[in-house]
Amino acid sequence: MTSRAAAACVALAAAGCGGTQSMPNPAGPQARSIAGLTWWFFGVCAVVYVAVMAALFWAVARRGRPPDTRPDVDRRLGRVVAGAVGLTVLTLVGWTLASVSAGRSLEPPSAKAAVTVDVIGHQWWWDFQYNNEDRPIENVDSPNELHLPVGVPVTIRAKSADVIHSFWVPNLRGKRDLIPPNVTYLWIQADRPGVYRGQCAEFCGHQHAHMAFPVVVESMDDFQGWLHAQRQAARPPATDTEKRGQDVFMSGPCVLCHTIRGTSAGSGNGPDLTHVSSRRTLAAGTLPNTPDHLADWIADPQAIKPGSLMPPNVMGGEDLQALVAYLGALK
Repeated sequence: MTSRAAAACVALAAAGCGGTQSMPNPAGPQARSIAGLTWWFFGVCAVVYVAVMAALFWAVARRGRPPDTRPDVDRRLGRVVAGAVGLTVLTLVGWTLASVSAGRSLEPPSAKAAVTVDVIGHQWWWDFQYNNEDRPIENVDSPNELHLPVGVPVTIRAKSADVIHSFWVPNLRGKRDLIPPNVTYLWIQADRPGVYRGQCAEFCGHQHAHMAFPVVVESMDDFQGWLHAQRQAARPPATDTEKRGQDVFMSGPCVLCHTIRGTSAGSGNGPDLTHVSSRRTLAAGTLPNTPDHLADWIADPQAIKPGSLMPPNVMGGEDLQALVAYLGALK
Protein backbone atom coordinates (compact mmCIF):
# COMPACT_ATOMS: atom_id res chain seq x y z
CA MET A 1 0.00 0.00 0.00
CA THR A 2 2.87 2.37 0.80
CA SER A 3 4.50 1.79 -2.59
CA ARG A 4 1.17 2.33 -4.34
CA ALA A 5 0.61 5.60 -2.48
CA ALA A 6 4.12 6.76 -3.40
CA ALA A 7 3.49 5.88 -7.04
CA ALA A 8 0.23 7.81 -6.94
CA CYS A 9 2.02 10.87 -5.55
CA VAL A 10 4.63 10.70 -8.32
CA ALA A 11 1.93 10.30 -10.94
CA LEU A 12 -0.01 13.22 -9.49
CA ALA A 13 3.06 15.44 -9.70
CA ALA A 14 3.62 14.40 -13.30
CA ALA A 15 -0.02 15.02 -14.19
CA GLY A 16 0.06 18.45 -12.58
CA CYS A 17 2.93 19.43 -14.88
CA GLY A 18 0.86 18.70 -18.00
CA GLY A 19 -0.50 21.86 -19.56
CA THR A 20 0.28 25.50 -18.92
CA GLN A 21 -1.32 27.23 -15.95
CA SER A 22 -0.15 30.83 -15.63
CA MET A 23 -2.32 33.91 -15.30
CA PRO A 24 0.55 36.31 -16.27
CA ASN A 25 0.97 34.33 -19.52
CA PRO A 26 -2.36 35.06 -21.24
CA ALA A 27 -3.40 33.18 -24.37
CA GLY A 28 -6.73 34.90 -25.04
CA PRO A 29 -8.35 38.37 -25.03
CA GLN A 30 -10.05 37.97 -21.66
CA ALA A 31 -6.92 36.70 -19.97
CA ARG A 32 -4.91 39.56 -21.49
CA SER A 33 -7.29 42.13 -19.99
CA ILE A 34 -7.09 40.47 -16.59
CA ALA A 35 -3.29 40.17 -16.79
CA GLY A 36 -2.98 43.82 -17.83
CA LEU A 37 -5.12 44.92 -14.89
CA THR A 38 -3.05 42.76 -12.55
CA TRP A 39 0.25 44.23 -13.74
CA TRP A 40 -1.20 47.76 -13.47
CA PHE A 41 -2.20 47.09 -9.87
CA PHE A 42 1.19 45.57 -9.16
CA GLY A 43 3.03 48.60 -10.61
CA VAL A 44 0.98 51.12 -8.63
CA CYS A 45 1.39 49.12 -5.43
CA ALA A 46 5.14 48.89 -6.01
CA VAL A 47 5.41 52.67 -6.42
CA VAL A 48 3.32 53.24 -3.27
CA TYR A 49 5.45 50.76 -1.34
CA VAL A 50 8.69 52.48 -2.39
CA ALA A 51 7.28 55.91 -1.50
CA VAL A 52 6.10 54.74 1.94
CA MET A 53 9.42 53.08 2.71
CA ALA A 54 11.33 56.20 1.60
CA ALA A 55 9.17 58.33 3.91
CA LEU A 56 9.75 55.87 6.74
CA PHE A 57 13.53 55.92 6.33
CA TRP A 58 13.48 59.73 6.12
CA ALA A 59 11.51 59.90 9.38
CA VAL A 60 13.87 57.46 11.09
CA ALA A 61 16.90 59.42 9.90
CA ARG A 62 15.47 62.64 11.41
CA ARG A 63 14.69 61.02 14.75
CA GLY A 64 16.10 63.00 17.67
CA ARG A 65 16.42 66.26 15.78
CA PRO A 66 14.66 69.29 17.30
CA PRO A 67 11.38 70.21 15.53
CA ASP A 68 11.52 72.93 12.87
CA THR A 69 9.43 75.85 14.20
CA ARG A 70 9.67 78.12 11.17
CA PRO A 71 6.24 79.51 10.11
CA ASP A 72 6.43 78.24 6.54
CA VAL A 73 7.03 74.62 7.59
CA ASP A 74 3.36 73.97 8.39
CA ARG A 75 2.30 75.44 5.05
CA ARG A 76 4.73 73.22 3.18
CA LEU A 77 3.60 70.13 5.09
CA GLY A 78 -0.02 71.05 4.35
CA ARG A 79 0.74 71.24 0.62
CA VAL A 80 2.52 67.88 0.77
CA VAL A 81 -0.46 66.24 2.51
CA ALA A 82 -2.93 67.82 0.07
CA GLY A 83 -0.84 66.63 -2.87
CA ALA A 84 -0.71 63.09 -1.43
CA VAL A 85 -4.49 63.05 -0.93
CA GLY A 86 -5.04 64.27 -4.51
CA LEU A 87 -2.67 61.65 -5.89
CA THR A 88 -4.47 58.98 -3.88
CA VAL A 89 -7.85 60.05 -5.31
CA LEU A 90 -6.48 60.02 -8.86
CA THR A 91 -5.00 56.56 -8.29
CA LEU A 92 -8.33 55.20 -7.01
CA VAL A 93 -10.17 56.71 -9.99
CA GLY A 94 -7.60 55.18 -12.34
CA TRP A 95 -8.00 51.79 -10.69
CA THR A 96 -11.77 52.01 -11.06
CA LEU A 97 -11.58 52.90 -14.75
CA ALA A 98 -9.05 50.11 -15.42
CA SER A 99 -11.22 47.60 -13.57
CA VAL A 100 -14.35 48.61 -15.51
CA SER A 101 -12.43 48.34 -18.79
CA ALA A 102 -11.19 44.85 -17.91
CA GLY A 103 -14.70 43.84 -16.85
CA ARG A 104 -16.12 44.85 -20.22
CA SER A 105 -13.75 42.45 -21.94
CA LEU A 106 -15.53 39.60 -20.16
CA GLU A 107 -18.86 40.47 -21.79
CA PRO A 108 -19.89 38.14 -24.64
CA PRO A 109 -19.11 39.29 -28.19
CA SER A 110 -21.96 40.54 -30.36
CA ALA A 111 -21.40 37.88 -33.03
CA LYS A 112 -22.70 34.33 -32.54
CA ALA A 113 -20.11 31.97 -31.10
CA ALA A 114 -18.69 29.32 -33.43
CA VAL A 115 -18.99 26.59 -30.80
CA THR A 116 -21.19 26.03 -27.75
CA VAL A 117 -20.08 23.76 -24.91
CA ASP A 118 -22.14 22.66 -21.93
CA VAL A 119 -19.92 22.40 -18.84
CA ILE A 120 -21.21 20.35 -15.90
CA GLY A 121 -19.29 20.23 -12.64
CA HIS A 122 -19.57 17.10 -10.48
CA GLN A 123 -17.88 15.97 -7.29
CA TRP A 124 -15.10 15.60 -8.47
CA TRP A 125 -14.96 15.60 -12.26
CA TRP A 126 -16.04 17.66 -15.27
CA ASP A 127 -18.32 16.82 -18.16
CA PHE A 128 -17.98 18.76 -21.44
CA GLN A 129 -20.81 18.30 -23.92
CA TYR A 130 -20.70 19.67 -27.46
CA ASN A 131 -24.30 20.00 -28.56
CA ASN A 132 -25.48 20.27 -32.14
CA GLU A 133 -29.02 21.50 -31.53
CA ASP A 134 -30.01 20.85 -35.15
CA ARG A 135 -28.77 17.26 -35.13
CA PRO A 136 -28.80 15.86 -31.54
CA ILE A 137 -27.40 12.53 -32.73
CA GLU A 138 -24.08 14.29 -33.30
CA ASN A 139 -23.65 15.43 -29.71
CA VAL A 140 -20.22 14.75 -28.20
CA ASP A 141 -19.47 13.98 -24.55
CA SER A 142 -15.85 14.61 -23.46
CA PRO A 143 -15.40 14.11 -19.70
CA ASN A 144 -12.46 15.88 -18.08
CA GLU A 145 -10.95 17.17 -21.33
CA LEU A 146 -12.03 20.39 -23.04
CA HIS A 147 -11.18 20.94 -26.72
CA LEU A 148 -11.40 24.41 -28.28
CA PRO A 149 -10.72 25.75 -31.79
CA VAL A 150 -8.11 28.50 -31.88
CA GLY A 151 -9.06 32.10 -32.64
CA VAL A 152 -12.86 31.90 -32.33
CA PRO A 153 -15.21 32.74 -29.43
CA VAL A 154 -16.77 29.77 -27.64
CA THR A 155 -19.96 30.02 -25.58
CA ILE A 156 -19.92 28.12 -22.28
CA ARG A 157 -23.18 27.08 -20.64
CA ALA A 158 -22.06 25.99 -17.21
CA LYS A 159 -23.88 24.45 -14.29
CA SER A 160 -23.23 22.28 -11.26
CA ALA A 161 -24.76 18.87 -10.66
CA ASP A 162 -24.33 18.99 -6.89
CA VAL A 163 -22.45 21.71 -4.92
CA ILE A 164 -20.84 25.04 -5.84
CA HIS A 165 -17.93 24.64 -8.25
CA SER A 166 -15.89 27.24 -10.14
CA PHE A 167 -14.69 27.03 -13.75
CA TRP A 168 -11.20 28.53 -14.16
CA VAL A 169 -8.61 28.39 -16.92
CA PRO A 170 -5.99 30.97 -15.84
CA ASN A 171 -4.39 31.35 -19.27
CA LEU A 172 -7.73 31.99 -20.97
CA ARG A 173 -10.16 33.71 -18.57
CA GLY A 174 -11.02 34.47 -14.98
CA LYS A 175 -12.98 32.08 -12.81
CA ARG A 176 -16.76 31.80 -12.81
CA ASP A 177 -18.74 30.16 -10.02
CA LEU A 178 -21.31 27.46 -10.84
CA ILE A 179 -24.13 27.72 -8.31
CA PRO A 180 -26.82 25.02 -8.53
CA PRO A 181 -29.40 24.98 -9.98
CA ASN A 182 -28.55 28.07 -12.08
CA VAL A 183 -27.08 27.95 -15.59
CA THR A 184 -24.18 30.39 -16.03
CA TYR A 185 -23.35 31.77 -19.47
CA LEU A 186 -19.82 32.90 -20.27
CA TRP A 187 -17.47 32.94 -23.23
CA ILE A 188 -13.89 31.96 -23.78
CA GLN A 189 -11.39 32.35 -26.59
CA ALA A 190 -7.86 31.09 -27.15
CA ASP A 191 -5.57 32.90 -29.57
CA ARG A 192 -2.77 30.35 -29.78
CA PRO A 193 -2.69 26.54 -29.88
CA GLY A 194 -1.47 24.61 -26.89
CA VAL A 195 -2.56 22.62 -23.86
CA TYR A 196 -3.68 24.68 -20.87
CA ARG A 197 -4.69 23.55 -17.42
CA GLY A 198 -8.12 24.30 -16.00
CA GLN A 199 -9.43 23.53 -12.54
CA CYS A 200 -12.16 24.04 -10.00
CA ALA A 201 -11.44 27.24 -8.08
CA GLU A 202 -14.12 26.92 -5.37
CA PHE A 203 -13.67 24.46 -2.49
CA CYS A 204 -16.18 21.72 -3.19
CA GLY A 205 -15.25 18.88 -0.87
CA HIS A 206 -12.59 16.33 -0.07
CA GLN A 207 -11.14 15.97 -3.59
CA HIS A 208 -11.48 19.60 -4.70
CA ALA A 209 -7.72 19.74 -5.41
CA HIS A 210 -8.06 16.79 -7.81
CA MET A 211 -10.72 18.34 -10.04
CA ALA A 212 -8.68 19.56 -13.00
CA PHE A 213 -8.88 19.25 -16.77
CA PRO A 214 -6.62 19.92 -19.77
CA VAL A 215 -7.83 22.44 -22.34
CA VAL A 216 -6.60 21.42 -25.79
CA VAL A 217 -6.55 24.37 -28.21
CA GLU A 218 -6.10 23.36 -31.83
CA SER A 219 -6.79 24.57 -35.36
CA MET A 220 -10.38 24.50 -36.59
CA ASP A 221 -9.56 21.61 -38.94
CA ASP A 222 -8.03 19.56 -36.12
CA PHE A 223 -10.94 20.47 -33.85
CA GLN A 224 -13.48 19.33 -36.44
CA GLY A 225 -11.49 16.13 -36.93
CA TRP A 226 -11.55 15.51 -33.19
CA LEU A 227 -15.31 16.12 -33.09
CA HIS A 228 -15.84 13.69 -35.97
CA ALA A 229 -13.83 11.00 -34.19
CA GLN A 230 -15.66 11.59 -30.90
CA ARG A 231 -19.06 11.21 -32.59
CA GLN A 232 -18.28 7.64 -33.58
CA ALA A 233 -19.45 4.69 -31.52
CA ALA A 234 -16.88 2.62 -29.69
CA ARG A 235 -14.75 0.32 -31.79
CA PRO A 236 -15.76 -3.36 -31.39
CA PRO A 237 -13.21 -5.63 -29.68
CA ALA A 238 -10.57 -6.78 -32.15
CA THR A 239 -8.77 -9.48 -30.12
CA ASP A 240 -9.79 -12.27 -27.78
CA THR A 241 -8.33 -10.31 -24.86
CA GLU A 242 -10.40 -7.25 -25.73
CA LYS A 243 -13.53 -9.41 -26.10
CA ARG A 244 -12.93 -10.85 -22.65
CA GLY A 245 -12.42 -7.31 -21.34
CA GLN A 246 -15.74 -6.22 -22.81
CA ASP A 247 -17.44 -9.20 -21.15
CA VAL A 248 -15.86 -8.22 -17.82
CA PHE A 249 -17.11 -4.66 -18.27
CA MET A 250 -20.65 -5.65 -19.26
CA SER A 251 -21.04 -8.28 -16.53
CA GLY A 252 -19.52 -6.28 -13.68
CA PRO A 253 -20.35 -3.10 -11.75
CA CYS A 254 -18.77 -0.84 -14.43
CA VAL A 255 -21.90 -1.02 -16.57
CA LEU A 256 -23.98 0.45 -13.74
CA CYS A 257 -22.20 3.83 -13.90
CA HIS A 258 -20.68 4.33 -17.35
CA THR A 259 -21.68 4.68 -20.99
CA ILE A 260 -19.92 3.12 -23.96
CA ARG A 261 -21.80 4.08 -27.10
CA GLY A 262 -22.28 1.16 -29.44
CA THR A 263 -22.93 -1.22 -26.52
CA SER A 264 -25.79 -1.67 -24.08
CA ALA A 265 -23.86 0.29 -21.40
CA GLY A 266 -25.75 3.56 -21.08
CA SER A 267 -25.57 4.82 -17.51
CA GLY A 268 -24.85 8.49 -16.88
CA ASN A 269 -23.72 8.23 -13.27
CA GLY A 270 -20.05 8.45 -14.21
CA PRO A 271 -17.94 9.69 -17.12
CA ASP A 272 -18.64 8.46 -20.64
CA LEU A 273 -15.95 5.90 -21.60
CA THR A 274 -16.66 5.63 -25.34
CA HIS A 275 -13.28 7.17 -26.21
CA VAL A 276 -11.56 6.99 -22.81
CA SER A 277 -8.18 6.00 -24.26
CA SER A 278 -7.96 9.21 -26.30
CA ARG A 279 -7.86 11.38 -23.19
CA ARG A 280 -4.69 12.65 -21.58
CA THR A 281 -5.53 12.00 -17.93
CA LEU A 282 -7.60 9.82 -15.64
CA ALA A 283 -9.77 10.79 -12.66
CA ALA A 284 -10.04 14.50 -13.59
CA GLY A 285 -6.35 15.22 -14.03
CA THR A 286 -5.20 13.01 -11.15
CA LEU A 287 -3.20 10.48 -13.20
CA PRO A 288 -1.65 10.33 -16.68
CA ASN A 289 -3.69 8.02 -18.89
CA THR A 290 -1.46 4.95 -19.15
CA PRO A 291 -2.38 1.23 -18.90
CA ASP A 292 -0.67 0.83 -15.52
CA HIS A 293 -2.42 3.85 -14.03
CA LEU A 294 -5.74 2.71 -15.51
CA ALA A 295 -5.32 -0.70 -13.87
CA ASP A 296 -4.52 0.91 -10.50
CA TRP A 297 -7.49 3.26 -10.83
CA ILE A 298 -9.92 0.43 -11.66
CA ALA A 299 -8.66 -1.84 -8.90
CA ASP A 300 -8.65 0.66 -6.02
CA PRO A 301 -9.80 4.24 -6.76
CA GLN A 302 -9.97 5.07 -3.06
CA ALA A 303 -6.22 4.57 -2.68
CA ILE A 304 -5.64 7.21 -5.34
CA LYS A 305 -8.56 9.60 -4.86
CA PRO A 306 -10.16 9.01 -1.43
CA GLY A 307 -13.79 10.01 -1.29
CA SER A 308 -14.47 9.63 -5.00
CA LEU A 309 -17.72 7.89 -5.88
CA MET A 310 -16.03 5.07 -7.80
CA PRO A 311 -15.81 1.95 -5.59
CA PRO A 312 -12.99 -0.63 -5.61
CA ASN A 313 -13.39 -3.43 -8.15
CA VAL A 314 -12.35 -6.86 -6.96
CA MET A 315 -11.41 -9.10 -9.90
CA GLY A 316 -8.73 -11.51 -10.96
CA GLY A 317 -5.50 -10.31 -12.51
CA GLU A 318 -6.32 -11.71 -15.96
CA ASP A 319 -9.77 -10.10 -15.92
CA LEU A 320 -8.26 -6.78 -14.89
CA GLN A 321 -5.67 -6.89 -17.66
CA ALA A 322 -8.35 -7.83 -20.20
CA LEU A 323 -10.52 -4.94 -19.06
CA VAL A 324 -7.58 -2.54 -19.34
CA ALA A 325 -6.86 -3.85 -22.86
CA TYR A 326 -10.50 -3.29 -23.87
CA LEU A 327 -10.67 0.22 -22.48
CA GLY A 328 -7.23 1.00 -23.89
CA ALA A 329 -8.56 0.27 -27.38
CA LEU A 330 -11.37 2.83 -27.04
CA LYS A 331 -9.69 5.75 -28.80
